[in-house]
Amino acid sequence: MSDKRTVMQVMEETGTKHGDKPALRHKKGGTWHTTTWSEYRSQVRTAAKAFIELGLQPGKGVAIIGFNCPQWAIGDIAAIYAGGCPAGIYTTNSAEQCKYIAGHSDAQIVIVENREQLAKFKEVRKELPELKAIVMMYGDDSDADVYSWPEFLELGKKVSDDVLQKRIDAQKPDDVCTYIYTSGTTGDPKAVMISHDNITWTSRSALEMLGTQEGDRVVSYLPFSHIAEQVVSLHGPMAAGMCTAFAESMEKLSDNLKEIRPTMFLGVPRVWEKIQAKMAAIGSKNTGIKKKISAWARGQGLAGGYAEQKGEGKPLLYGLADKLVFSKVRDALGLDQCRICVTSAAPISKSTLEFFLSLGVPIMEVYGMSECTGPATISLPNKYKTGSVGKIMAGTELKIAPDGEICMRGRHVFKGYFKNEGATKETVDEEGWLHSGDIGEFDADGFLRITDRKKDLLITAGGENIAPQVLEGRLKAIGALSQAVVIGDRQKFLAALVTLDETRLEDTLREAGSSAKTMADAAKDPKVEAWLMAQVEEINKTLARVQTIKRIKVLPAELSIEGGELTPTMKIKRKVVNQKYASDIAAFYEGGGD
Repeated sequence: MSDKRTVMQVMEETGTKHGDKPALRHKKGGTWHTTTWSEYRSQVRTAAKAFIELGLQPGKGVAIIGFNCPQWAIGDIAAIYAGGCPAGIYTTNSAEQCKYIAGHSDAQIVIVENREQLAKFKEVRKELPELKAIVMMYGDDSDADVYSWPEFLELGKKVSDDVLQKRIDAQKPDDVCTYIYTSGTTGDPKAVMISHDNITWTSRSALEMLGTQEGDRVVSYLPFSHIAEQVVSLHGPMAAGMCTAFAESMEKLSDNLKEIRPTMFLGVPRVWEKIQAKMAAIGSKNTGIKKKISAWARGQGLAGGYAEQKGEGKPLLYGLADKLVFSKVRDALGLDQCRICVTSAAPISKSTLEFFLSLGVPIMEVYGMSECTGPATISLPNKYKTGSVGKIMAGTELKIAPDGEICMRGRHVFKGYFKNEGATKETVDEEGWLHSGDIGEFDADGFLRITDRKKDLLITAGGENIAPQVLEGRLKAIGALSQAVVIGDRQKFLAALVTLDETRLEDTLREAGSSAKTMADAAKDPKVEAWLMAQVEEINKTLARVQTIKRIKVLPAELSIEGGELTPTMKIKRKVVNQKYASDIAAFYEGGGD
């Protein structure tokens, strides 16, 4: 098709058109520094020439590991300019995992954030024969083949624009330009091959649907190795002339949101849950008239949000509630200028969506996967339904297979898995339909609802198919809980591993009548378990008998990325949880039961 474009065409056009407008912002020494679009384009071209000087060959990999920053973005786009394929690595990955991705992607260059990440590659350096050089985003090293960022850019001056242009001209829109590695929850990660057309078309289409505008601002903090962050913070802004501001760290995200005041914000469910827990903890300290106003406003907010979804007018006093409460909440969060709040990458509970809806902050659910370059369905500020993941992205197809599986087809569907034809054939059928592995259904208005993961379905001893994520969402509505994992595959009944919300621990212990002082103590206290189980029983009353949770076990600490139970995008690794807490799970079923 004539409108197909390469990443380079998009960057050159935006770099010229928006030359003096802000493209990237980062904080250094307590001050925000801005890189304009023309500076960004120029640095990308210089870095691309440096890659060529270091011996990067077309089609070879450039592995990148580090927290989001200008160097990450420049290095990624420059690798594509030079004909290479960038492959992002999660910062939490071990040396062995880094070796796998660098080796599998045929990486000839690696970009590392700092000495800590450099150490991982020094450990496995001898096992990567293709590797020619390592570039550091920050700091330097005495090894001859390790370059500081300024040294790296200096190398670019040795290569002419003509040499770079030949690399650019040799690439076509349907060529593979980047690898997105899956989180590898079921074995070695697979490399999703994304073409120029996949990423340029999808980014433009998704952001056009969301109504982004030139001059919009996003805060980048989720791993760049993930497709959602690449669409929202890397390729999307390039398509629309937006500005990407890099958060200093996950810990400073809330401060950075207040400083940047983004116009669009993407939060994975765990981020929204943490904001919710913090706000609920603050709200619980309200008393008297303040408490009454807050409760009244939230009632107005929820009614108003649902009215908006049906195309009806909001309650008469919604405006007053907005002035008294919602506007102050948005201001305190740094979301007062945010037109679009988005969630993606994992299931989010209805209770979290309704919490924000009641505060005048509707969250738009976007559904998709790396294999369709991110989005497949999108919720829009004027077209959304709480609990649905939106409507089919314009220009793409989506169908529900006879067994309930969601399948997609279109220009966003990937080119296959690198070096894995077998897995590609299992995922994309002969008619070009990508099989998602997710189960879903459309409602009468064309909104898609995800009911479960095909592979995550629990099949009880009685042969019942149970969707754990639906039940986990219900359990997380219990205010004292932060996480829940439903167990029961091939068992007579369902049980759940749960974690307490640390921000509400004091209140939880008081209400449970427990003398425990810490999370670990609370996990061992039968009073806490009995108090929680009483609330679970209330939820059980609303469920079919086969869905009811018969037993729970409170874990001593939250599930985490560091603990290995969560992926870097905070999805539950069920296999790891089952192995790690095998004795607790076995205890559920000792002595039979119902």
